[in-house]
Amino acid sequence: MNFSVQPVLENEEFQLIPLQQGDFESLYEVASDPKVWEQHPNKDRYQREIFENFFRGAIESKGAFKIVEKSTGDVLGSSRYYNFDQDDNHIFIGYTFYGTKSWGKGINPQVKKLMLDYIFQFVDKVHFHIGKENYRSQKALEKLGGEKIAEEEVAYFAEPTRTNFVYEIKKENWI
Repeated sequence: MNFSVQPVLENEEFQLIPLQQGDFESLYEVASDPKVWEQHPNKDRYQREIFENFFRGAIESKGAFKIVEKSTGDVLGSSRYYNFDQDDNHIFIGYTFYGTKSWGKGINPQVKKLMLDYIFQFVDKVHFHIGKENYRSQKALEKLGGEKIAEEEVAYFAEPTRTNFVYEIKKENWI
């Protein structure tokens, strides 16, 4: 891999900043609401000890970001790049979550656009794991042009394995 999966990405409204150990409290403040995790495969991440594990996995991935609203400096959530496959020239984007105050405001499409515009300089396809019961995220991916291509069991970092759908966006279809 001859590219960074943790650059600083930004547009006029949002910044994706590489996640650091010192970001735990501000990110946990967003993640501590059980509603955030209702449709996610691992619904108990709002609990501090479970989120500590999730956060540790994010740090160790070396591809995770905190999502910041530039006008306020508020941390809105997190996302990451992971599982680069050099042979098939694809990478995953996922582990994305936002606090409920960010829902329905068009933030996720802007963040995904930043991530996709950047990574399509280096890969041909981007995959996304989405929990089979996470209808909100499935709809969001379909609006971005994602196509469901598979179903697989995903082994999360020190969490139970869960069934996920795999969605794909190809560089040639990205506008």
